[in-house]
Amino acid sequence: MLRIVCGTPSDEELAALTAVLAASPHGAANTPPPRGSAWAASAARLRTSLHPGPGAWKAAVLPR
Repeated sequence: MLRIVCGTPSDEELAALTAVLAASPHGAANTPPPRGSAWAASAARLRTSLHPGPGAWKAAVLPR
């Protein structure tokens, strides 16, 4: 339902506005689903085995 609150549009203007609104995808229909947070990823909870040696501190601290 449309309600004109200001001005006096012509019949052609109302028809154009109605056509544009009828053709719109209504916002959220074409948006992709939100991606999950990296904090909630189950792979982040799985630890790999520790490998001592040169550079091991980098593997333990830096993200994969």
